[in-house]
Amino acid sequence: MREICVIGGNRYFGKRLIDRLTAAGDRVTVVNRGSSAPPTGTVHLIADRDDEDSLEKALGSRTFDVVVDQVCYTPRQAEIARRVFAGRTRRYVMTSTVEVYEYEDAAAPVAESAVDPRTVAVDQGLPWGDPEFLDAHYGEGKRQAEAVFAADPFFPHVTVRVAHVLGGDDDFTGRLEHYAERVRTGEAIAVPPVNHPATYIHVEEIADFLFWTVGEDFTGPVNAASHGPLTTRELCDAIAAHLPGGRTLLRAVESGEVSPFSFSRSYGMDNSRATRLGFAFGDAREWLARAVAETLGKAGRPAEADAVTALSM
Repeated sequence: MREICVIGGNRYFGKRLIDRLTAAGDRVTVVNRGSSAPPTGTVHLIADRDDEDSLEKALGSRTFDVVVDQVCYTPRQAEIARRVFAGRTRRYVMTSTVEVYEYEDAAAPVAESAVDPRTVAVDQGLPWGDPEFLDAHYGEGKRQAEAVFAADPFFPHVTVRVAHVLGGDDDFTGRLEHYAERVRTGEAIAVPPVNHPATYIHVEEIADFLFWTVGEDFTGPVNAASHGPLTTRELCDAIAAHLPGGRTLLRAVESGEVSPFSFSRSYGMDNSRATRLGFAFGDAREWLARAVAETLGKAGRPAEADAVTALSM
């Protein structure tokens, strides 16, 4: 029986990961602030991960084979975690994000080497405790958190750079609903003049990937993304096919806010490292319709798509 600690993990793909771990016979300890109960069959520790003393006291003398950190957003949080879990775990897995590549405007899908966390500058003096600042600097927070772990050569860790996640009836982000409302009404969807595709992953696939990662022994950054980038048009067409009379209208805008999954720069990730290590990804185009049906609900889905797709540039 493996001893696994999950920090956070009460929703979306985190709870799916915990389900997989407990089904495999692992003993899972969930650490959170206590605002919501963890999945059944787990040990629950209540602690504020931003408070080092609180985290130390909650853990006591416990040690783990693997720690999976689902909610590390800042270098401050990473610094506390690195100190607290040093000597407590054989391996530390942090869920990072494709957003760490926000400055790497590459035409081809980016590999992990495009962002070496050992070269990323860490600034603990930034207002990481300010929710508005953190929201506006999400990718940078993750970059610097990765850098904190990478700075310690004796702290074995993995940073899973997760593509944009779709699917499930518990997607709390509201991004597909943003598109669905506009497709239903025929309202124009704002996109950049040059709108780049991005890589995605299904919510069940990222849970599978994290479960697989727990059982492996590699370290360092790894990209997690399904095969095949998707465009905004493909996302909207899949939604329109799900909604009777749905109509997609994309409108290019030179400035101002654009829709959630439209990008003026590339967010495509190269998943070949994970593939070489032994994980078999699915194809995004094969699961996209299912993801839309899961998130938006099956009611009202036409037998045959009668959507009209238009493009206004």
